[in-house]
Amino acid sequence: MKSIADLRSDTVTHPTPQMRAAMMNAEVGDDVLGDDPTVNRLQDRMAELLGKEAALFVPSGSMANQIAIRCACEPGDELILDETTHCHNYETGAPSALSGCSVRTVRGERGVFTTADVEAAYRPFSEHYARSRVVVIENTNNRGGGSVWPLERVAEIREITNRLGLHLHLDGARLWNACIATGHKPRDYAQHVDTVSMCFSKGLGAPVGSIVAGSQDVFVRGRRFRKMFGGSMRQAGFLAAAALYAIDNHYERLAEDHAKARRLAEAIAELPGIGLNPDHVETNIVIFDIDPSLGTAGEFVERMEECGVRMFTTGPQRVRAVTHLDVSVEQIDLAIGVFKACCSASAPA
Repeated sequence: MKSIADLRSDTVTHPTPQMRAAMMNAEVGDDVLGDDPTVNRLQDRMAELLGKEAALFVPSGSMANQIAIRCACEPGDELILDETTHCHNYETGAPSALSGCSVRTVRGERGVFTTADVEAAYRPFSEHYARSRVVVIENTNNRGGGSVWPLERVAEIREITNRLGLHLHLDGARLWNACIATGHKPRDYAQHVDTVSMCFSKGLGAPVGSIVAGSQDVFVRGRRFRKMFGGSMRQAGFLAAAALYAIDNHYERLAEDHAKARRLAEAIAELPGIGLNPDHVETNIVIFDIDPSLGTAGEFVERMEECGVRMFTTGPQRVRAVTHLDVSVEQIDLAIGVFKACCSASAPA
């Protein structure tokens, strides 16, 4: 099989030669003891970028989210979040396993919900109920097709969480993409939340790592929970150097990924058997539905992969494609050709 384009995720990116050089030249120490200078430089830079007192480097976005939740919650507390949210769907039940928290879901529009949704889900104090404690927003929203939270909506959610005494966490794994799409800075979003996570290993193309930022108390408690969850690293400066290189060199270029996603979406939306509104493609994620005449999503993805284009299913008739650093415009055009061929084929017998 000839490989044309790997559109499974922006996590499949490989470090560039320049990033690898930055990693190998990194000054390192023992981060568990707090003396890795490159990790410290990354943490200080991200705290400044997000307008927070402190930031903590961790191995993954899932750990960043779970540290933020554990810092805010006690066992028996409850999270309020959209039913599509990553920490509810893709973090192996970690809120209940690691923090003893239950989850109360709302149904927003492509992952973006309202103050009315929060108010309806909120449980006032009672000895009979789980205590509402944390609201989680995901920006951009993965299962929403890379949907962007308007800054004004985040501010509105902040107002109601303040009124109800709730902690607001921003899962900003792809906040970089949201900022490029809107022109806002990361701190514009972060100013409205108590804690925020961001990922370096998706669109920015670093091999490993995320950040969780908040108050100094979150940093101190977060270091303890990072250790508890098995996420403390020793000479992590090699990884922090990749993140620093990515911030300097791969952030602004995310606009190219957005343009490639829109190019793909506009082309395949016209094909028979593809259900897709290109106006919903705001960043680098394209989610579309497969008509049963083309088979199931799994069967369609299998046919595409046989022709060199790789994607993931997100439902029985739903597929996700993600553009990134390692997919060129030329590869997108080749992938569009494969789509045309596979959509002209009838469903398997």
